[in-house]
Amino acid sequence: MGSALLDHIPLEAFRVFDSACRHMNFSRAGRELNITQAAVSRRIKLLEEELGAPLFTRKGKNLALTPSGERLSIRIRSTLEYLEESLEPFRSARSEVVSLAASGSVSHLWLGERLRAFSKDNPAVSLRLMTTDSPTELASENNDLVILYSTGEHPRWHLTLLFAEDLVPVASPACLGDLLTRAADLSADEIAALGLIDYERFNAHWISFRQWFGRLGNPLKGPVPPPRFSFSTYALAINAALAGDGVALGSRALIARHLEEGRLVALGSQSLHTGFGYYLGLPRGREVGPAVRALHNALLRQGPE
Repeated sequence: MGSALLDHIPLEAFRVFDSACRHMNFSRAGRELNITQAAVSRRIKLLEEELGAPLFTRKGKNLALTPSGERLSIRIRSTLEYLEESLEPFRSARSEVVSLAASGSVSHLWLGERLRAFSKDNPAVSLRLMTTDSPTELASENNDLVILYSTGEHPRWHLTLLFAEDLVPVASPACLGDLLTRAADLSADEIAALGLIDYERFNAHWISFRQWFGRLGNPLKGPVPPPRFSFSTYALAINAALAGDGVALGSRALIARHLEEGRLVALGSQSLHTGFGYYLGLPRGREVGPAVRALHNALLRQGPE
């Protein structure tokens, strides 16, 4: 991105775009930045005009990133994280840094807004979030707090349950169309016919549609159809479902807000309790500071929405 192009784009537009990517909603992005929804829309439109490419697809109230938007989102997020790290030496020596590790799905769908609320109430605390799907990196003792996909036991971390995993097929109202009125009564074959959205399983314990149908006794009349779309991350699969591209396997607690606000609808009458859940971990055998305790307690108080 050359300097000539940057001369025409206010740097604030990139910050607005990053917020819109995290929320996938212009109104919530505006509330975070204390500007109007219309102001968010204008800045996104400016970016699209200057870059000569659409950044979002819009289907009613639902947003999804275009391929160009996805590439720009990754670059801007990396740049903002780099700037944040570069400014770290200039922070007050009195600031306490808290390092938290979580998977991409937890960070994108559940954790982000909670960290922003904590930071607003605790401005002297510096938060450092590591997002990774690697079990080894997540459980690294370099972290002060971790959120682990687990059954509740770990040799290095004292785990407290945030929420259990309950998996159910979900789709947007736009995807369902006339089927919306009987979404709760759809059969397995009707659900599969809407087009399945899957994701890569980096953890052997993660569940995709093939395992989900299998655990329920394979209620389909035939084999599990191949996915219409398969994404590299769970968060991208949920974004595709929000955009109306098909049916994703939703973890109820992670997508609770989307379900409550009607952007996603649970399908059929069957859900799967996997026996796993998302646990907040404090290190065993190591004392932590008051800021770590404060964030730990704040996340436990909020729990799933």
